[in-house]
Amino acid sequence: MASLKLKRVYEAPEASDGTRILVDRLWPRGMAKDKARIDLWLKDIAPSDALRKRFHGKPEDWDAFCDAYAEELEGEAAQASLEELREQLRGGPVTLLYAARDESHNNAVALKAWLEKNRGGSSSA
Repeated sequence: MASLKLKRVYEAPEASDGTRILVDRLWPRGMAKDKARIDLWLKDIAPSDALRKRFHGKPEDWDAFCDAYAEELEGEAAQASLEELREQLRGGPVTLLYAARDESHNNAVALKAWLEKNRGGSSSA
């Protein structure tokens, strides 16, 4: 697999980003579509609204969030998005984009860790 990076969607795009994939269920607040330079939006790979709301702003519950999110990633819709993500990774570098302010506790961080654990993906953050 190609390199997999993480970046806030509000940071400027760079050529080294490769394919830029938004992994949030909601469109980033205040972000114009042309400015975001998003190549692919995988809504179904994002945590459900219920999970997102349950853990929002609770970094102390990070491990429980990761476990619950891992369960959601086994669902049919998420699996289809994961296959699309793997296909993009076979083609070159990928940057997972997220809107959260917390750069250590967000669904993109959890997704990257899950991919590395379950699929042996290579990475560079």
